[in-house]
Amino acid sequence: MRELDKFDLVVIGGGTAGLIASRTAASFGARVALIEDNLLGGDCLWTGCVPSKSLIAAANVAATARSSARLGVRVGDVVVNFAQVMTHVQDAMQEIAPVDSAESLERDNIDVVIGRARFTGPDSVNVNGRELRFHQALIATGAAAALPDIPGIDAVDLLTSETFWDLRTAPEQLVVLGGGALGCEIAQAMARLGTAVTLVHRGPRILPKEDDRASSLIQAALIADGVDVRTNFTVIAVTSTNRLAGTLSLDDGTALTFDRLFVAVGRRPNTAGLDLHSVGVRRDGHGNIMVNSRMRTSNPRIWAAGDVTGLPRFTHTAGVNANLAATNAILGLTRPVDKEAIPRVTFTYPEVGAVGLQSRDAESGAHRIVTWEHEQVDRAVTEAKTGGYTQLIVNKRGRILGGTVVGPRAGETLGEISLAVKNRLTTSSIASTTHAYPTYNDGLWSVAVADVRHRLGSNLVLTATRILRRLRKARLR
Repeated sequence: MRELDKFDLVVIGGGTAGLIASRTAASFGARVALIEDNLLGGDCLWTGCVPSKSLIAAANVAATARSSARLGVRVGDVVVNFAQVMTHVQDAMQEIAPVDSAESLERDNIDVVIGRARFTGPDSVNVNGRELRFHQALIATGAAAALPDIPGIDAVDLLTSETFWDLRTAPEQLVVLGGGALGCEIAQAMARLGTAVTLVHRGPRILPKEDDRASSLIQAALIADGVDVRTNFTVIAVTSTNRLAGTLSLDDGTALTFDRLFVAVGRRPNTAGLDLHSVGVRRDGHGNIMVNSRMRTSNPRIWAAGDVTGLPRFTHTAGVNANLAATNAILGLTRPVDKEAIPRVTFTYPEVGAVGLQSRDAESGAHRIVTWEHEQVDRAVTEAKTGGYTQLIVNKRGRILGGTVVGPRAGETLGEISLAVKNRLTTSSIASTTHAYPTYNDGLWSVAVADVRHRLGSNLVLTATRILRRLRKARLR
C-alpha cells in the first residue's frame, strides 16, 4: 500500500455533509480523501435547495406582477417563458458550483477521488480498483427520491427532485403526488408559472409535520394560486400509453389526467454497493445508517452524517452534523448532536418556519401558546401581506421551547427563535432587545412582549411591583 493512499479520514459522498466533513477535518491538519461518484455539491446544489428556490423566485415574481394592482401598480399580461426560467435555474447552480468544485477542495488540502466506493476491509475502501486505507471513515452518500408502490407506475417516466430540472417545456397538466414541503413548493411554483396543477395527498392535510393552522393557511394559499388540492385520497393505479402523459386512478373512482407526474413522497438512503454488512455498519428498518448521539455507527471506525442517516433530512442539519462527526472523529471528542433546536422552512408563499416544541405537543398547565397575528405587524400591513402569524411555545418562566412563523421571509425570523431555543433564552431576552422597525421580525418581538406582560400580571409579580412602588414613594418623601 502506497503511503499516499493512507488517510486520517476518508469521506464517501460529495454533498453538503461530505463537503463540510472534509473541510472540517482538513482544517485540523488531517489527511482527507473525499470520494464522489457523480457531481460534487450533491442534492442541495443540483437537485434540491438551489434549483427549487430559483424556480420559486421566478414563480413569486410572476405572482407579484399579477397582483400588483392592489398596490396601485398596473402591468400588462404576464408572460412566462418557461425555458428562460429554467435557464435562470441552471445559471444559479453554475454560479454556486465553483465553491464545491474539486479545485476548491484541493486548495483546502483535500484529495478528491472520483468513482464508486466499496468497503473492502476494516480500514479500507476500493474506488474503481484503487485501494484507500483509512484511520476513520465517514459515510455521507445522501438519499434519493422514494417511489411509491402503485400498479402501473413503472410505465411512466416520473418527474422527481432529480429529474424535474431537465424540463424545458412546462407541462400543461401536472399532477403532484405528496403534500409535504417539496410537493407543496413545486405545486405552487408551477401553478404560478401557468401550469394546471393537481396535488394529491393521502393524509387528511398537507404539511402534516406543521401546526394545523399553518397547514390550513398554506392549503388556502395553494388553492388561491389555482392548485387543485386533493387530500385524503389514495392512488390505486397509473396508466400511460406514451410514458409521459396518462391517468391517475384514485380510490373514490376519480380519474385525473396528466401530461407529467411529479412524485414527492419521501426519500430513501443511498447505501447500495457500499458493502456495509462486511464492516458491521447497521441500518434501521428503513435502510438508514444507524448512528449514536455523536454520529458514530456500529463500527467505531466509521461515522455517518446527512440524509443517509435517520436524522431530519435538511441541508443545514447535514452540515452541522457532518461538522460534529468530523470533529469527533479527528479530535477524539464526544460532542452530541443537537436534536432540540432543528429549524425547518417550507418555501411556499407564505413561508412556514418551525423549530422546537410545537402547539400540538404543548402540555396544558406546563406550557403557554402565545400568538401574534400579522395583521398587527406594521411591515405586513405596508406590503398588504397580513395573512400570517408568529407563535411561541413557552414554559411558566417564559423560556422559549419552540415556535412557528407563517409569512413572508419566515425563515429569516426563525433564526432568532432557533437561537433562543438552543440557548434556553426567555421571552424577556427577546423583549429587552431592540429590534429594527418596521420589519416582519416585529411579530417575534411583539409576541415576546405579550408573554412578558402576561407574566408581569401574575399575583406574585404584582405584589412585588406594588412593594417596589411603595418603597420608591417612601424614598421620595
